[in-house]
Amino acid sequence: MRKHRQYIVRSLKMYSRCFFGKFTEDIMLRKLNNYFTTFEKILWIGSVVLITGSAVIFGKDGILSVIASLIGATSLLLNAKGNPIGQALGVVFSILYAIISYSFAYYGEMITYLCMTGPMALAAFISWIRNPFAKGKAEVKVNHIHRGEVLFMLILSAVVTVVFYFVLDFFNTANLIPSTLSVTTSFLAVYLTFRRNHFFAIAYAANDIILIILWSLAAMSDISYLSVVTCFVIFLANDIYGFVSWKSMKKRQAEAVLQ
Repeated sequence: MRKHRQYIVRSLKMYSRCFFGKFTEDIMLRKLNNYFTTFEKILWIGSVVLITGSAVIFGKDGILSVIASLIGATSLLLNAKGNPIGQALGVVFSILYAIISYSFAYYGEMITYLCMTGPMALAAFISWIRNPFAKGKAEVKVNHIHRGEVLFMLILSAVVTVVFYFVLDFFNTANLIPSTLSVTTSFLAVYLTFRRNHFFAIAYAANDIILIILWSLAAMSDISYLSVVTCFVIFLANDIYGFVSWKSMKKRQAEAVLQ
């Protein structure tokens, strides 16, 4: 009789774990589903389809490019929602993109992402975590920067541009001018991201346009790099949405503070 009761207790515990484990899993899936809007789901799925399709069609470096691109697209979507995890994924993307850039002698891109974009993404991750809009909420507080800081940022970006121009020239970087301009827009983007300002998405969009040109030039000699071009076209769409999302987020946060 005692053994029978113990068996029943063990069975109840086992079934309760299964039930509540499944119940908790269902709640998490529902929360994840509700976290993203219908448009965001369409944007991400469309990005996945185009990235995977271009990698399959154009072949060379397909696996590495598709992994980097998928991580990048997911990072941008989370960034658009002000979620710090997006910055963590940005660090991973920077490393993978640097490897791809090195394979095509785009040393400017490699140096930029390893020495600037990657470390700044890590710094932004820490900054975003330390500055949530509300306690326990995975949304960063949008920050306003003053004219004095804007002037400082522009002067600093000019200095970075000049320094990198000579560094890239020393390494005989392919397509020197677009590569240097990419450094400028990348610096502006990572600075504004670190400072939690919504204009970071515009700077990244400008960088996307330059990179579309840069990798289109590469694709003229090797068509397989059209997969990278596709990647940055998708990134451009995501960054435009990111700016719109942050404008809305900034307004919503301001209204919440006034209440």
